[in-house]
Amino acid sequence: MKNADDAAARRDALVARHYEALPYPARAARDEKIRLIEGSPSALPEIEHWIFGGHLPARLRVLFAGGGTGDGCIMLAQQLADRGVEAQITHLDLSAPAQKIAAERAAVRGLDIRFVGGSILDVEKLGLGPFDYIDCCGVLHHLEDPAAGLAALRGTLAPGGGMGLMVYGQIGRSGVYDVQDALRLLSPEDEAPAARLGIARRLLPNLPATNRLRRNEAVNDHLVGGDAGIFDLLLHSRDRAYAIEDFVALVEDAGLGLASLIDPARYAPETYLNDPTLGRAAAALRPRERAMLAERLAGNIARHIAYVVGPDHQTPPPDPADHSLVPVWSRTGSGEMIAALGSDRVLKLSLDGLSLRFPLPQQAPAILKAIDGKAALREIARVVGPAAFDRAWPQTYAVLNGISRLFLRRP
Repeated sequence: MKNADDAAARRDALVARHYEALPYPARAARDEKIRLIEGSPSALPEIEHWIFGGHLPARLRVLFAGGGTGDGCIMLAQQLADRGVEAQITHLDLSAPAQKIAAERAAVRGLDIRFVGGSILDVEKLGLGPFDYIDCCGVLHHLEDPAAGLAALRGTLAPGGGMGLMVYGQIGRSGVYDVQDALRLLSPEDEAPAARLGIARRLLPNLPATNRLRRNEAVNDHLVGGDAGIFDLLLHSRDRAYAIEDFVALVEDAGLGLASLIDPARYAPETYLNDPTLGRAAAALRPRERAMLAERLAGNIARHIAYVVGPDHQTPPPDPADHSLVPVWSRTGSGEMIAALGSDRVLKLSLDGLSLRFPLPQQAPAILKAIDGKAALREIARVVGPAAFDRAWPQTYAVLNGISRLFLRRP
């Protein structure tokens, strides 16, 4: 037991040294003047939809557990400020250099965020909660005991609240662990980060064309993320990935429930199967088996992102048949979606190297054009024509919500 504890402590120290030397992801505060980085989890339309049934609490208490250099924290804080929502936002992280970058970014935007140094394992001891919403993005898979980390967070979750989680996807990270193993042979983990980075930079252009990482279009942090991206992807001292069924088991074993996976269409076998016989066989599977099948078919889901809720959560997601609701875009807008739709009314997307096509009804462009984040569905129906809207809306919503671009909120 002592040997196991010593090994865990050694890896803890290596992980801490990693993020002290190379805060992740690499960001510069000056860039906040020109752009807002958006993504999942923790985009406000997603949280409002999946956790709060389309209606935010009057005051939101938020924790970013392992918030790093601040992408998710800055995004949500800015979106809440833009909406005029009162919120207390706490950024918790072990890395002082990472928090310094996040704090500088927040200062450029004039955002009020509380920064606390510490481990997510100690969140209850720190007395920070409770929280209505907790973001834990890219952290659990770096812990010695991910279940203990998730249990600690659940202990600070307020009644009716929820979490946004991201863990690595095992199948979509094909090749990553091959190269990690190769780099451990070429450059032992106790060598200085700068020396290990030098070896990695030499190895990457020398990978043969048959190498699985070179062939994996779903993973690119080593290509676009600079030194911090290379180290986090290929030189991390503790890194595990999950098949979808193992991720769901992690959530359920913590006493939490799955509200939704992000990009649920990617976990639907019919997204990939055109053969009617295969489609019928897939439709007969249980939900978890369907997600398992879709992950194996796609082969490119490198991250699993989900919203989860506690056992006391009573608020269902908004009903798209309720015409009093307001449809809102996330990470896109009407013009971009109409352009992607084209004249043939087939929505064309490229997701991590895979081209997908989603046919939409004839009235879909008119519906998309009318969605401005203010008009309720009943108003959009009047513009499009009630009968035409009723025919087209269910399929239009299913496709756009399935790729996590369209959500619903109460006026």
